[in-house]
Amino acid sequence: MRIIIQRVTHAEVTVDGEQVSAIGNGLMVLVGVEQGDTEADVEWLAAKTVGLRIFSDENGVMNLSVLQTGGEVMAVSQFTLTASTRKGNRPSYIRAAGHDLAVPLYDAYCKRVSELTGRPTARGVFGADMKISLTNDGPVTIIIDSRLRE
Repeated sequence: MRIIIQRVTHAEVTVDGEQVSAIGNGLMVLVGVEQGDTEADVEWLAAKTVGLRIFSDENGVMNLSVLQTGGEVMAVSQFTLTASTRKGNRPSYIRAAGHDLAVPLYDAYCKRVSELTGRPTARGVFGADMKISLTNDGPVTIIIDSRLRE
């Protein structure tokens, strides 16, 4: 699984012009599920998501997690994170998991983040043509791949 985490002051998802979810201060997470991903990837990434110390403390140092700040989390599925651009100019999505794997793992990630934070995880609509607007705070943007674990 690959995720992109952005520290935000606001994020919202709309589908067909209607808002389906929104958050204030917190994390906007794009989630890409690949073939071969498992519940172990979900667990590792959810723990990383809520534990990352990317919020400023009283001294202005990035030293606090979303758990410590009480921030919100939004997770949106995004199969394009699995793109391979090695050959040519048209991305290949052959590594992307099909719905039978991607939906349960995306759902499991959202559920686990909710359990860890004690708050609902705002979500996008799986497979929908979504419009996402956000204000990236910092900007702080971090890419994490559960297969690299770096």
